[in-house]
Amino acid sequence: MKKKHLSKYMKWSLIVAIAWVCLFMHDNIFDLGRAWITIVKQNSKIDQYKTEISGLDRQIESMSNDKDTLERFAREHFYFAEPGEDVYVIK
Repeated sequence: MKKKHLSKYMKWSLIVAIAWVCLFMHDNIFDLGRAWITIVKQNSKIDQYKTEISGLDRQIESMSNDKDTLERFAREHFYFAEPGEDVYVIK
């Protein structure tokens, strides 16, 4: 009988100790979950920025090699015009 009581006491002590460590210590399970969610979000942003950077690199490469592409970009984004042309900006 005494051994069964001691086993029950040890089981509950272990459960309380694990709960204490998981819930109330400095690096508890909730902080780890929040950190994991933050890491996942940051990794998705990194992937998004890498995709954007590669697209911009391709755009820079095409503008460096092709004068027509550079001229089209300047006309579309900075409203450049050749002498004698009229530019109408409609927003």
